[in-house]
Amino acid sequence: MQQNPDLGQKDLAVDDSGEKSESSLNSAQYKSKMQRRKEVQAQRLASANREKGLVIIHTGNGKGKTTAALGMVLRSLGHGYQVAIVQFIKGAWEPAEKEIFSRFSDRLEFHAMGEGFTWETQDRDRDTQMALAAWEKALQFIRNPDYKLVLLDEINVAMKLGYLSVDRVLAGLEEKPGDTHVILTGRGAPAAAIARADLVTEMTLVKHPFREQGVKAQPGIEF
Repeated sequence: MQQNPDLGQKDLAVDDSGEKSESSLNSAQYKSKMQRRKEVQAQRLASANREKGLVIIHTGNGKGKTTAALGMVLRSLGHGYQVAIVQFIKGAWEPAEKEIFSRFSDRLEFHAMGEGFTWETQDRDRDTQMALAAWEKALQFIRNPDYKLVLLDEINVAMKLGYLSVDRVLAGLEEKPGDTHVILTGRGAPAAAIARADLVTEMTLVKHPFREQGVKAQPGIEF
């Protein structure tokens, strides 16, 4: 009879750190591991003793880049901060979020500066002009210390397509006050922008109902 190589090996399952995974531990082992983890976490928290304004990038082919950024916008509004949003590509359509955020008009500036997806506009010169205008608007907020968070939605796409030079954007980011956070969203974030950023998240596409099932964009999910 062929021997099963996995037979009796469940208790040897390990996690990425080389330790046994939680599901394979008995109560005493689990408690000991959690105590060690708590000590490590406490050390990390003790060493994190300063604040700074972050450059944050949400990129990748997966869904949710703008949505995640808008979650930070909502969180910042909840803290009473002044926030600005400048949309570089999707400005020709009205997202439902804009309706919700209009209720915070005393603390939120929302500027949709693009004229739509590039395959719809089909005018590179016009798209470039609109991207440059959006960048000038964005700079007003980036330089203004009253704004705690500035979201530059789809600016990565504008840089990727050459509507904005990466050097221009990086130079502008250096003008932000020390405690201002700036979020750059969109696919294809340039390597130089990623190198400059403090926090980078890549959304990975695993499955999408539009491509695989022909399901159209739906309210509450895509817009």
